[in-house]
Amino acid sequence: MSSLFQPADSAAFVQRIESLQPEAKAQWGKMSAAQMLAHCQAPLRVAAGELKLKRGLIGILFGGLAKKKLVGPQPFGRGLPTAPQFLVRDARDFGAERKKLVALVQEFTRRGPAGLTRDPHPFFGPLDTAEWDLLQVKHLDHHLRQFGV
Repeated sequence: MSSLFQPADSAAFVQRIESLQPEAKAQWGKMSAAQMLAHCQAPLRVAAGELKLKRGLIGILFGGLAKKKLVGPQPFGRGLPTAPQFLVRDARDFGAERKKLVALVQEFTRRGPAGLTRDPHPFFGPLDTAEWDLLQVKHLDHHLRQFGV
């Protein structure tokens, strides 16, 4: 499995992000390519402790069960629910959002495990270093596949 803590794996994700075209159509879901790029920034910001979200009752009750499934070997499936705080409904500038996402991926890699928050994930609860990394990798891969890159 890839790791954003590994420079070669991180560079491969950056290459995929940079190969995305503004007019790319989603193979599933409702987001535009620019909205997807903005959406993918939020989990990286949560992992870095830059975006602080409170745990809700649903996450407290079911987050641990969902985590067990999502940290398994299978890629994320289509149609997974999205936290309301991660929804992007407004129009976004593709170039600006791509630049921000690339910078966040590179910063995640540069900071390494020491750059992760000590706070629990707002839905899944406490995560170890490998789980934070794996969830970022699988989330990015899910949305890049959604747009064919």
